[in-house]
Amino acid sequence: MTKNFERPSDAAVLEAKHASEKPSILLLNAADDVLIALRPIAKGERLRDGIIAQDDIPAGHKIARRALAKGAEIRRYSSLIGAASADIAAGAHIHLHNLEMLDFARDYAFCSEVRPAPVAAQARTFDGIVRDDGRIATRNYIGVISSVNCSATVARMVADHFRGRLDDYPNVDGVVPLTHKRGCGLDAKVEGVEALRRCIAGYAAHPNFAKVIIIGLGCEVGDLTGVLGGASGDALVIQQSGGTAATVRAGIERVEAALEQANNVRRVPVPVSELKVALQCGGSDGYSGVSVNAALGVAVDLLVAQGGTAILSETTECYGAEHVLTRRAISREVGEKFVSRVKWWEEFAARNGMVINNNPSPGNKAGGLTTIIEKSLGSIAKGGTSNLMAVYGYAERVTERGLVFMDAPAFDPVGATAQVAGGATVMCFTTGRGSAFGCKPTPSLKLASNSELVRRMPDDMDINCGTILDGEETVEAAGARIFEEILQTASGKRTCSERLDYGNEEFAPWDMGVML
Repeated sequence: MTKNFERPSDAAVLEAKHASEKPSILLLNAADDVLIALRPIAKGERLRDGIIAQDDIPAGHKIARRALAKGAEIRRYSSLIGAASADIAAGAHIHLHNLEMLDFARDYAFCSEVRPAPVAAQARTFDGIVRDDGRIATRNYIGVISSVNCSATVARMVADHFRGRLDDYPNVDGVVPLTHKRGCGLDAKVEGVEALRRCIAGYAAHPNFAKVIIIGLGCEVGDLTGVLGGASGDALVIQQSGGTAATVRAGIERVEAALEQANNVRRVPVPVSELKVALQCGGSDGYSGVSVNAALGVAVDLLVAQGGTAILSETTECYGAEHVLTRRAISREVGEKFVSRVKWWEEFAARNGMVINNNPSPGNKAGGLTTIIEKSLGSIAKGGTSNLMAVYGYAERVTERGLVFMDAPAFDPVGATAQVAGGATVMCFTTGRGSAFGCKPTPSLKLASNSELVRRMPDDMDINCGTILDGEETVEAAGARIFEEILQTASGKRTCSERLDYGNEEFAPWDMGVML
C-alpha cells in the first residue's frame, strides 16, 4: 500500500464531447483514477479513451477512469482519497456506495518544500482607513457587544435604534450588534471560556470598529472591563445603569456621541502588506477544489508577494492532507504545531464518539465529495503555494505576515469569528453549493465554484470562478481577478453580503463543545 501522497497537480485537462461544446469531463492529473463530470452524464454516454458511462452521474461527481478491484487505492489530484469498497467498473459512478476511507501513514517531510519568499515586481496599495494608533481598517463601524447572553437584547436594542438613521454620517458603515448565547456560569481556565474572551477582546480591538461599547448584566462571571484592553470602547452594566430602558438610552447616547468623530475619516492609499485576508469555504462541491479554491490560492500567492497576510483555517478540513502544509512550514516547530492541532482534533473526535470523516456535510456529498481527504485536498488549495509562517490557536491575534493557519472547526460562522477576532479585515468565502453569509465588521467576498450557482443565487455571489470549468478562463487569470477584487473591497466597494445586510447574526464564538 502506498503511504505517501503527491502534491495535487496545478494542471487540469478539459475535454469536450465535441469541439463546439463546453467541456463535459475533467481530468486533473494523469495519475488520477477518476474523471470529474462537468455536467450530468447519462448512462451509456461515451466519454474518453473508449469509456462508457455505466450509470447516470450527477454534475461534479467522480467517474471511474479504469476498472478498480475492491480494496484498490483511489486517487484524485494525484493523491490518495480512499479505497474501493467494492469492485468498480470503468465508467462507473464513484461515491459513497463504493469509496471508503482507509487508514494511512503521513509523511510530513517538514520544511521540504519551503521556497524563497516571493517579492512582487510592483508594490500595490489600497484605499484604507488609518486609525489614530496606526491600525489599518477596511470598514468603519461602531460595535455594540454583549458580554453575556443576558445583555444581548439590550445590545441589539441600542444598535437597532440607528437603523436607517445614519444619513448624516455617510462615512459610518453602520452600528453592529454582536450577541451570543454564553458568558456566565463558569470562570475557569478552560478552553471554551478563554476562547469566548479572546473573541470578545479581538472584536473590541478590531480596526474596522471606530468605537465599541460592551454591555453586560452585572452579575455574570468574568471581568467586563478587562476584555476591552486597549480598544477604543467602554462598558455599560444593566444592573448599575438603572435597568433595561435606562441602559438602552445610555447606549444610544454613547453611540450618538461617537458618530461625528467616527464620520470624520477619509481613505488614503496604504500598502497591500497591511491587509489580513481570512480564507473560508462553505457548501463545497466537487468543483470547489478544482476551480474556486485553486484560483483563490493564486490570489493568496499574489497577496503574500505584496507582504500581506492570509489566514487559512478549518482544521478538520485539512485532515488527511496535512502534508501539503507541513512540507511548506517555515520551520519544524511551525509544522509540528500544526500537526499537534490535527492530533488534538483526532482525540477530540474520539472522546466524543465521532470520526473526523463525518465532516463532509450532506450538501458536500450531494455535490460530489465523498471522503474528508478528498475535501481537505481541495480546501487547502485556498492557501496557494506560499510558505506556512505561523500557526495560531482559536481567535488568537495574528501578528505574522504571509500565509498563516488558525485552528478552528469547519462550521463557517464559528471559524470566521475566530479569524475576524484574530484581525482579518477582508474575508474570501468560497462555495459550490451556495452559502448565505456575512461577517461584520469584516466584508465577506463570496466566490462561486460554478456558473450555475451564480445563475441560481446571483444576489449572493461576488465572483464567478465557473469560468474556469467553462473553459473561458485559466486558474491564474481567475486568481488575478480575485486579487483585484480583494483590493477594491478593501478600498470600500461593498460586497453582496453587505448589500443584503448580512453579518449581524454571525458572531459565533466556539464553546469547544462537540463540533467538527
